[in-house]
Amino acid sequence: MNWNDYEAVWRRQEPPVGAGADLSVLRQSFEAKRRKLAATLWVRDIVEASAGLFGAAAFAAIARHQEKIAWPIMIAVALVLGVTGSFVRERIRTHRQKLGPDAPLLAKLEAEIAELRHQRRLLLGVWKWYLVPLTAAIVIVCVTISLNRPPWDLARDPRFMGSYFALVALLMWGVWVINRRAVRRQIEPRIEELEKLHRDLLSLS
Repeated sequence: MNWNDYEAVWRRQEPPVGAGADLSVLRQSFEAKRRKLAATLWVRDIVEASAGLFGAAAFAAIARHQEKIAWPIMIAVALVLGVTGSFVRERIRTHRQKLGPDAPLLAKLEAEIAELRHQRRLLLGVWKWYLVPLTAAIVIVCVTISLNRPPWDLARDPRFMGSYFALVALLMWGVWVINRRAVRRQIEPRIEELEKLHRDLLSLS
């Protein structure tokens, strides 16, 4: 998996101002930003799903070459495919909820606010549907490989394994921090902007 995908998605967006944004600017830039967000999320989901399929295939190949025990690695394959399925579901959900080009501005605005709130929930809950399954998969594969090695192999050295798992934990913590920062700096201010525009449109109707 590409651990920086989430951060890259939000870096492609101009930093939102928040509730203090100018309404005329919000109206003029809304459609362009809406399309840009949809495109970057599409890229994220496709890249992550593809990486998940590749990772699952790689784990399955590793399982085939284990001499003693291999079945735990298939659990890791299932975990990775589960994460991959999350991104596939995102694409299906987005396709079903997609509005046509002739949809009223108010409908598009409400859909965009709902989408941003959904992305906020995903990013804040990334630990349970992304980080924990992938971490478990990595641990399962590493431990299984270690058990298949002779006692004198470096892979069975507790210090080596401990250092490796510490690195994995650090990477996962970094992903969690990146996602929370994206919510705080990008998603929540953008929601404030669109809610302000939404209130203005309702007042004019």
